[in-house]
Amino acid sequence: MQQASAAPPGGTDASTIALVGVAHGTSHFFHMLLPPLFPVFVADFGTSYAELGLLVTLFFVISGIGQALAGFLVDRIGARPVLLFAMACFVAAGAAAALAQDMTGLVLATALAGLGNSPFHPVDFTILNRRVSQRRLGHAFSIHGISGNLGWAAAPLFHQGVMALTGSWRWAAAGFGLWALAVLAVLVWQRRAVDDRAAETMTPGAATVAANSGAGEGTFAFLRLPSVWLCFSFFVFSTAVLTAVQSFAGPALSRMYGLSAASTGYMVTGYMLAGVAGMLLGGFVAARVARLELTIGACLCGSAVMLLLVGSGWLPGGLALVVTSLAGLGTGLAGPSRDMLIKRASPPGATGRVYGTVYSGLDIGFALSAPVFGAILDHGSAGGVFVGAAAALVLGVTCASLVSLRVASLRRAAA
Repeated sequence: MQQASAAPPGGTDASTIALVGVAHGTSHFFHMLLPPLFPVFVADFGTSYAELGLLVTLFFVISGIGQALAGFLVDRIGARPVLLFAMACFVAAGAAAALAQDMTGLVLATALAGLGNSPFHPVDFTILNRRVSQRRLGHAFSIHGISGNLGWAAAPLFHQGVMALTGSWRWAAAGFGLWALAVLAVLVWQRRAVDDRAAETMTPGAATVAANSGAGEGTFAFLRLPSVWLCFSFFVFSTAVLTAVQSFAGPALSRMYGLSAASTGYMVTGYMLAGVAGMLLGGFVAARVARLELTIGACLCGSAVMLLLVGSGWLPGGLALVVTSLAGLGTGLAGPSRDMLIKRASPPGATGRVYGTVYSGLDIGFALSAPVFGAILDHGSAGGVFVGAAAALVLGVTCASLVSLRVASLRRAAA
């Protein structure tokens, strides 16, 4: 498939990876622009939590549709201008949230944040694949994943810190916009380091694979590739696991093991931190392992076994917390290999479109899995939350294996 050349003039691998990482972390940071403030909005605006929940749905609907469409735009005009536009949307979202007087203002801020969030995966992976040298690409994917987790973790702390200093949630929302403005200024200043227009090179074998895969047959030809939809399905299933852990594993553990809400809250933090450690190690693995599907399978199956143990109810309560947290290590380890596998499955010239379509599975997964796991918990099956999450991991492994088989068959044809 595509081979990343040495870093083009105007930037090094390190500067490109760092800038893309900061931008990606900012996109996850803005996932949390409004949710930590929901109790304040209930008090100040008289809204209900059901109404505020619709803001989350609106965010992911706009982001999901926009992500698929943004991939086409990235392939057409380049990733850098789309990245700058996205960051400008975040600046506007922060301002709209700070000035909101009612639900209408919150809807506007949500829509702008969702629009800003939508292009990041096709933008980020297009820049990384085209600018970062092959030997460092696994590490680039690792840093990309870590930065997203750190953005999620930083947002609630940022809200709390600014509100403690100023006594106003509006200054906290404005601070989000100021952060995005600072990142936008840095990206403009260092714009050569995120210029994806550098020439790409392909080996003769990769050119044959591209021809056999249908590349160059038209703008929408990539949609006929089974590997694209298998990757999409992989993201739907992997996001279902994240939804289960973040939103429903806490109350499920409380019901099964009699644990307090405070202790189960530490479990979510532990899962995310284990995921960060896994991603860091996964960058080294992805850079050295040829059979990526084996790495993905081993890591995700290991996490699935841990979740099944927790769901069985056999473990002591404290150990159940630890094992649930450690399950994040396997999902984190698999992350860079997953992103490398998508790169191998992407036809040349369609990087933005493929990543945009595939990563829209994240938004679909968030939207669809939450009511499913909520219903499982409502029907009294706390252990079913963990069993369902484990099943989703196994389905993800199946999808990754089928993608790898598809890539291998194309390579044999190229040989």
